[in-house]
Amino acid sequence: MLSIAEGLLIFIVLGESILGVLGNGFIGLVNCIDCVKNKNFSVIGLILIGLATSRIFLIWIIIIDGFIKLFSPHLYSSGFLTEPITYVWVIISNLSILFASSLSIFYLLKIANFSHHIFLWLKYRINRVLPLLMGLMFVLWLLTFPQIVKIIDDYKTGSRNKTWPLNISKIEYVSNHVLLNLGIIFLSTLCLISCLLLIISLWRHNRQMQLSALGVRDSSTEAHVKAMKVLISFLILLILHVIGIAIEISAFPVLGSRLLFIFGMATTVTYPCGHSFLLILGNSKLKQAFLKVLLPLNN
Repeated sequence: MLSIAEGLLIFIVLGESILGVLGNGFIGLVNCIDCVKNKNFSVIGLILIGLATSRIFLIWIIIIDGFIKLFSPHLYSSGFLTEPITYVWVIISNLSILFASSLSIFYLLKIANFSHHIFLWLKYRINRVLPLLMGLMFVLWLLTFPQIVKIIDDYKTGSRNKTWPLNISKIEYVSNHVLLNLGIIFLSTLCLISCLLLIISLWRHNRQMQLSALGVRDSSTEAHVKAMKVLISFLILLILHVIGIAIEISAFPVLGSRLLFIFGMATTVTYPCGHSFLLILGNSKLKQAFLKVLLPLNN
């Protein structure tokens, strides 16, 4: 039986999930229609479509995995769902953060101004950013895949011997999840570095514009300040996502608190849901399309 606090948190999780699916679905649909109309698949369009699609699946896997652990943890202890959910989680999570990293790097190369030769080399090869990151992700996947298989086999063996999860320590449990999410950690770090560099570049540009205009802001400066706010919000959501995953790992119902686990779910799902609306508000094309959808509702 759920307590009032647990029921309220589950309601929040479901509400976030519905909004996240709708928001990401809107982003994917708008960019698909745009690509069909223009008969041209731009890099940014492909990144946004891939990001929206992967996040819809990510929201679903977070909800399914969380509810199974919450209401039917014996299905994990039986080993029946351990293998498929783990593989799907690793693939979807890595794809989602891959497209997010690609988007951050794309904006970094498009907007930022640095004189370093590596940055200039990448800037002139911006269309190769996504294939390059996919290649790095594939190499990282090859390096971690044997360990992922070993972790899953250990879980299945332990469940057959009726020793899982009773004999597994929290340190081992956490270390296994770190290995399973190694790709996410790598790409999240890359994404954070890109966002921080972009914020630094925008701050420098904003400062130069203020000095040249004797403290008077123009439209370009205002746009840069707005972009900085969006990026800071993005960083906060990404950090919350990582914290949420850590809370879920440490508070798995068999190992910890059920209320804390549900709170971890709510925190984890905030990132794929909330960032979709940040993208809509920060992109003029998406924002105009979103206002057109809302206009008949206001009449």
